[in-house]
Amino acid sequence: MATQDPFAEETDPASTVLLTVECQRGVVGPDSALPELAAVARASGALVNVARLVAGAHEAGVQVVHAIAERRPDGRGASRNAHLFRVAERLPVQQLTGTHAVRVAEPVPVGDGDLVVRRLHGLSPLAGTGLDALLRNLGCRTLIVTGVSANVGIPNAVFDAVNLGYTALVPSDAIAGVPADYTAAMVRHTLALVATVTTTEAVLRGWRRRGRPRRTPGPEGLSPA
Repeated sequence: MATQDPFAEETDPASTVLLTVECQRGVVGPDSALPELAAVARASGALVNVARLVAGAHEAGVQVVHAIAERRPDGRGASRNAHLFRVAERLPVQQLTGTHAVRVAEPVPVGDGDLVVRRLHGLSPLAGTGLDALLRNLGCRTLIVTGVSANVGIPNAVFDAVNLGYTALVPSDAIAGVPADYTAAMVRHTLALVATVTTTEAVLRGWRRRGRPRRTPGPEGLSPA
């Protein structure tokens, strides 16, 4: 009897969602508020690998969700309970709602069926954003986490996903943080303890072997609109 590949089950397109975290122009684009992070994301190949995964997800029928961090021009509802937030208020590029800074950055493609989840507060794309409900309605069991940063946003997303009962999968070459060598340490000593660590090519290869599936309905038996 053939042994089932647990990795193949984890990346089943019918129950997998690909999440991009803060892959927006004002963070990883050429006019980034965080130029060091943007430079590392591009020089390391992480942003290109995110783009490859998104394109592969579109081809394989995997749902893509883009998580965007933004703030209102008046700052209403924004978090101020950490040093990071107070520093962000003074940056020359602001992630203001409706501006180019909060659009998905090139070369990441955005498909007609992609979902965009925007948050005005906090550090995580999952905490208090409504993303958890969307994932459950989509029949998601595995959340593939990509983007930035390995310092804050990525571990927050992974921990929240695990706490909510999802299997978290991290392509280590599709995330970036600063300094450049910090990402490998974060993956080895932290993320590997709670997530399945893989590579962009391994995920894409698994999807190519499967072909395009029909998505699984959500927990109530209803297909997503």
